[in-house]
Amino acid sequence: MQGQPADPVAGAGRTRRPGGHPVRLRDDRQPAARVSATTVHGPAVTLAGEFRLVAVRIARDLALLARWMNDPAVAAFWELSGPDTVTEAHLRAQLDGPGHSVPCLGVLDGTPMSYWEIYRADLDPLARHYPARPLDAGVHLLLGETADRGRGLGRILLRTVADLVLDGRPACTRVVAEPDLRNTPSVAAFLGAGFRYAAEVDLPAKRAALMVRDRSLRNVL
Repeated sequence: MQGQPADPVAGAGRTRRPGGHPVRLRDDRQPAARVSATTVHGPAVTLAGEFRLVAVRIARDLALLARWMNDPAVAAFWELSGPDTVTEAHLRAQLDGPGHSVPCLGVLDGTPMSYWEIYRADLDPLARHYPARPLDAGVHLLLGETADRGRGLGRILLRTVADLVLDGRPACTRVVAEPDLRNTPSVAAFLGAGFRYAAEVDLPAKRAALMVRDRSLRNVL
């Protein structure tokens, strides 16, 4: 259930072609331009357990994230397979950039299990492809482990993270995403998480479904 930057070259250090994967629940769970990771931190209690976002630290997280990026199911959409330096460059472009995008680990009941990018969609190349509003937030997601795909975990966490973003940024009126139209499990997960299907958009690397979670509808959808 990922989105992807509208421009594969000019994005804020993010992926060229994030897509989405089916996800499943674990059967046994042992207004500034700069985005602040602390505003979407959590913790939040979900049906799947206690969830929080933790800002990525390269020294701590690179090996894990590079392993996830080399999973063929992930690499098909994120296109960051290869040596660790490929993933490191992707992360550093965000961490050392203007701060429009924050890479985070999703930690569920103490276990890192997902990768997120929370970004300013109105300051992203994506804004050239849809009627962006000031302070629009965007979200990308991948679930790292095969066992976490296919049973609705993405839907639960997408709703949780969207609500954390809206709670942490009172001036933000909506959260957007742009999964590949071919990625029907991803689109379904966003719909199940309270996003609405707003439009189809032609991006440089794909035709995407523009998904929107509106603050005004968060208690309805």
